[in-house]
Amino acid sequence: MGLQAGIVGLPNVGKSTLFNAVSNSAKAQASNYRFCTIEPNVGLVNVPDVRIDKLAELVKPERTVPTQIEIVDIAGLVKGASKGEGLGNKFLANIREVDAIVHVIRCFEDENVLRDEGPINSIGDKEIIDIELQLKDLESVEKKYSRTEKLAKTDPKAKVEFEILKRCKEHLEQGKSIRSLTLDKDEKAAIADLFLLTEKPVLYVANVDEPSMHTGNRFSEALKAAVANENAQVIVMNNSIEAQISELENVDDKQLFMEEYQMTEPALDKMIHSVYKLLQLQTYFTAGVQEVRAWTIQEGWKAPQAAGVIHTDFEKGFIKAEVISYNDYVQYGSEAACRDNGRLRIEGKEYLVKDGDVMHFRFNV
Repeated sequence: MGLQAGIVGLPNVGKSTLFNAVSNSAKAQASNYRFCTIEPNVGLVNVPDVRIDKLAELVKPERTVPTQIEIVDIAGLVKGASKGEGLGNKFLANIREVDAIVHVIRCFEDENVLRDEGPINSIGDKEIIDIELQLKDLESVEKKYSRTEKLAKTDPKAKVEFEILKRCKEHLEQGKSIRSLTLDKDEKAAIADLFLLTEKPVLYVANVDEPSMHTGNRFSEALKAAVANENAQVIVMNNSIEAQISELENVDDKQLFMEEYQMTEPALDKMIHSVYKLLQLQTYFTAGVQEVRAWTIQEGWKAPQAAGVIHTDFEKGFIKAEVISYNDYVQYGSEAACRDNGRLRIEGKEYLVKDGDVMHFRFNV
């Protein structure tokens, strides 16, 4: 799929610690000084899914392949980044390239962890990032606004575009992000060439201290209240504990560690699922004796597009798809049993793939 979620935040809020916890292919340097992460680190993250484990249990394949998403660790932003402060231009360019943002906010007090912004202020930290992204977007909108204003006097299409840009400009000038501006599909297409930073969906991670990992604290509660109107989710977690869990390879050791902290599952799993949903992704499966595999597709994709994720030839030569719902597969225990009980369907090119479908494609080479 190639879709990415970028981890952002002020310096020393726990971004790289979080990245190290979720990534199984790259480790970012988590150090207590500014700009330790300059080039963005990219990690492939397995998406936890109990369904693939259950299918593997039934099919007993030679291998099991989970689906993955890309997480990018982007260096800490500072106030003035939109004007090039710190390494602002580079950081903003890195944010522009991702599809969704995981905004880590410090919600813990620790005098040993550097902080130039003064006392802990989760809302203030959020606003620093918001303002820098909004200022950069306003700069982009104003440039196109000026170019379009003249054309709008004679060109009907430009006039429509100008009105959309005007709404965006006024919204940003009010200190609001574009994602909170109600735009339809066509209106979004009119500003798509600007790749606006504040249009990207956001998931907030409140990095709390250990005593607050289950209950949250006044900083995380303030953050939740501040984003209540953004239609955004806030996940409360202790990034350091999550990083320790991720380093344990033995399943029993991991389970004992979580029991010690009264955890039923890593908060990371919830975060990864939230990012997956944020990117509007869903999963379908292929199941055979050689492998059981999860495949990532965009919500709303039709069967030929889903087939193309396996190989472009599958989409080009698509004929039909054999489809079994996950629940039916588990209930009857095998593809053959589903077929015998009429639970295997033949679907054509217009079929909208559902999350959890178990599929097999017929195609011409």
